[in-house]
Amino acid sequence: MDRWTLIYDGDCEFCQRQVQFVKRWDTERRIEAAPFREVELERYGVSRAAAEEAMHLVAPSGAVWRGAAAAREVLRLLPGLRLMVWLFHVPGAMFVAERVYRWVAKRRHHFGCSSAVCRRGVGS
Repeated sequence: MDRWTLIYDGDCEFCQRQVQFVKRWDTERRIEAAPFREVELERYGVSRAAAEEAMHLVAPSGAVWRGAAAAREVLRLLPGLRLMVWLFHVPGAMFVAERVYRWVAKRRHHFGCSSAVCRRGVGS
């Protein structure tokens, strides 16, 4: 089975906890977590600036989702959490989800990250 790649900020403690959550639920081992500073982002068509702003999920086919759309796709891949995906299909839900994602990303330091990146307010 081809694996999906979840590109995230490996220096962010908040992001690390989210990746650990994904790993716990990924019982089929479909998702490979890749800190963006340790991968060739160009290979995935993701810029450094984009990787600093939001997580990205890359499908085996090469399709890429970012931010809340990536979160939706991650949930779809996780056994036991797939049913939650319907929430993203409620009219207006993606609009709200993306704004919430950006709000949290800019305030990661309030959610338990003490890294210099998070204190600067750079999104993840």
